Amino acid sequence: MRVGLSAEAIREGLDAIAAREPAMGRALELTGYPEPRIRERGYATLLRTIVGQQVSVAAAASMWRKLEAFLGPDLSPAQLLASDFDSLRACGLSRQKQGYARSLCELVEAGTLDLESLPADDEEAIALLTRIKGIGRWSAEIYLLFAEGRADIWPAGDLAVQAGLHKLLGLDERPSEKRTRELAENWRPHRGAAAIFTWHCYNNPAL
Repeated sequence: MRVGLSAEAIREGLDAIAAREPAMGRALELTGYPEPRIRERGYATLLRTIVGQQVSVAAAASMWRKLEAFLGPDLSPAQLLASDFDSLRACGLSRQKQGYARSLCELVEAGTLDLESLPADDEEAIALLTRIKGIGRWSAEIYLLFAEGRADIWPAGDLAVQAGLHKLLGLDERPSEKRTRELAENWRPHRGAAAIFTWHCYNNPAL
């Protein structure tokens, strides 16, 4: 199921922030509203995140096609857990990525991680997702923003968010993660829309 923040929610969130932050309003006038970024909710999206870590987009796509061909389109967690090392290695999964993928599958199969009913509290949901080996805070935040459409997710550790904020607020330098969190405190509960907008502003020639 595709759930991410809708175009309407992004627009409403950014309009609310612009009313408090004149620089955001000016940037909106120059760049327009960003397009939604939406991914499927569920296990496959997290598995794909693991597959794509530290490789090019093309390499990740090739590995994913091989994995789908091997496991079938539903990419059953039980079937992945039953697969041997060499079969998964032939799909391009290193020993480390196989460990991460198995960690995800084990939590899903045990019912410890129910991706259809994650905790409503964002920090609790992040804590649960980061129990998966290979899924850090950033990956958990991106999942909650793009696959669940949570309106107040703010991935302050993302370098492009920091660079986009640097640009749209006219800061002297790219803010640190701590400063990035501080700058957005007044944007609650619309920080998810703000994050999508900072990516939109990053390298945008209109700014």
